[in-house]
Amino acid sequence: MDWQFVFSQALTQAIGPTMLVYALGAIGLNLQFGYTGLLNFGQAAFAAMGAYGLALSVVAMGLPFWWGIVIGLLAACVMALLLGIPTLRLRADYLAIVTIAAAEIVRRIARATVWSDTTGGSDGMRGFSEPFFEMIPWDRDTTWSFLFVSMDNGRLAVDFGIFELQYSYRDTWVMIVGWTLVAVILVVMAFLIHSPWGRVLKGIREDEEAVRSLGKNVFAYKMQALVLGGIIGAIAGFVFALSRANVQPDAFTTDFTFYFYVVLILGGAARIFGPVLGAALFWFLYNILAQGLIQAISADVIPPSVIDSTQVGPLVFFLLGLGMVLLLIFRPQGLIGNRKELMFDVR
Repeated sequence: MDWQFVFSQALTQAIGPTMLVYALGAIGLNLQFGYTGLLNFGQAAFAAMGAYGLALSVVAMGLPFWWGIVIGLLAACVMALLLGIPTLRLRADYLAIVTIAAAEIVRRIARATVWSDTTGGSDGMRGFSEPFFEMIPWDRDTTWSFLFVSMDNGRLAVDFGIFELQYSYRDTWVMIVGWTLVAVILVVMAFLIHSPWGRVLKGIREDEEAVRSLGKNVFAYKMQALVLGGIIGAIAGFVFALSRANVQPDAFTTDFTFYFYVVLILGGAARIFGPVLGAALFWFLYNILAQGLIQAISADVIPPSVIDSTQVGPLVFFLLGLGMVLLLIFRPQGLIGNRKELMFDVR
């Protein structure tokens, strides 16, 4: 078995574009769920608002790329207001029901054949990512190297001897932009959470009535958290769409939101770096299990009579699911979380 290849592939994905999408989506959920106690089960809808806002603006309306970004963010804000106004004055479970339904409604609308000429229907949309990749500051034919890092024909390689990370020039650009966004958002989150505004959010999570008795407008604070978390979810949608150069409705299923929650719970809710750590660890474990099993089957370490390559995917998800169950039993606060942070007021 080529363990060097397995480890390299796992590390490549642990800091790659897909991991960044889940980290950003989980950061938005962390503000809503981790710090405010809002049960948003429709983060996939906010990601879809960002992705489709960008794609429709550039492809269908012919607007510049940056206008597409603005429209995607505004669409996420509007959705948060539409979902929050009728539900945030009620119990937490009402928001959960409405958001999970809204995510499915958005997906069905994007998939509907009646608007397929505009949205692309089930085939999705393309042709909106080129302005983004035209911003790449280096020439694709660039060739350079220093220490362990080299760039040849636009392909980035980082060789540490025992493992090597390789990315295409497009993935490299997505990662540079994505990691910059993650860093900026985490810094902003840290300032917000440690401000009086953030302390009110934590108070709402722990005892909403006590905060209301102090004269705070609980509804307004909840709405602000829902909108800001939705905007971060839309940014995750941007990165998701640009990394694939395609936006397709079936990518924004309910499973998408649940993976955000898995990442958040794994890293630790109500911790600034929890979502990033959870996303990196989740994709590292997923890929090292998947690549390890595939290598074991190819090397006949695991006989085909026991498991074949087509069964690797379901088995990996089973193992990860079992690991999450054990984590929730023995350490429900996640890797760097605090058990007290899970004591939500859901009245």
